[in-house]
Amino acid sequence: MIANARMYSINAATTAAWRTLLEWVLARAGETGEVIDYPAPLPLPPLWERGDLGGVFMCGYPYSRTVPRPVVLAAPVPTGSGFDNRPVYWTDFIVRANAPFQRIEDTFGHRLAFTTLDSQSGYQAPRRHLATLANGKPLYAATVGPLLTPRRVIEAVLAGEADVGPLDSYVHALLRVSEPGTAGQLRVVAATSPTPIPPLVASLAVPAAAVARLRRAFADVAGATELAAVRDALALRRFAEVPAADYDLLQAHASMADGAGYRQLG
Repeated sequence: MIANARMYSINAATTAAWRTLLEWVLARAGETGEVIDYPAPLPLPPLWERGDLGGVFMCGYPYSRTVPRPVVLAAPVPTGSGFDNRPVYWTDFIVRANAPFQRIEDTFGHRLAFTTLDSQSGYQAPRRHLATLANGKPLYAATVGPLLTPRRVIEAVLAGEADVGPLDSYVHALLRVSEPGTAGQLRVVAATSPTPIPPLVASLAVPAAAVARLRRAFADVAGATELAAVRDALALRRFAEVPAADYDLLQAHASMADGAGYRQLG
């Protein structure tokens, strides 16, 4: 089986830390597997469709729409304020630190970045948030994207290619740990409400006994003294078991934005 943390591998340091952690989990579970590289701009949906997943991050919105769904193994519980020892996250609307915008409303009429249409944090969560403010009308002069990754959203905002963009709050936490200089160039003008954080999943073909061993291994990460530095590098408190049904909320939220007449981000 394979494991991969592409969604939260924001730079070389976090990529290496995730590799160490996932290799530890596979070994702890007694499973033969490989932590694979799958860098952007390779599309994520073909990865999620593989039949040999044994610990791969999957965005919650496409997970909620997949039939049949992969098996949820665990979800990260990040450290830091706002996460409150829960497997949740949200979207920060970021601008340059020296930008004149103080509220999300100040960015209306400017340029909004996004990652991909099927991203919860990079498109669907911002769309639902903005739907409550839009009254069915466009809010931005232009959208910039698809930019595929949170990193590209950060780069677009800092380069002046976009005025505001959505940033996964766990990515933001990782950025504060591994790149405080970059994080210091950004400022948050609004945030969406918390929703279930992307889970690590296994393919349906993985035997139930292996799934149980992988779940125990992810639960054991929190108490592993040899992973203390890795947990710090990943702003990670622990992994939690999350019911698959928790992610149904994300599709319901998208439908609410549709019903409000805000079918496209912008």
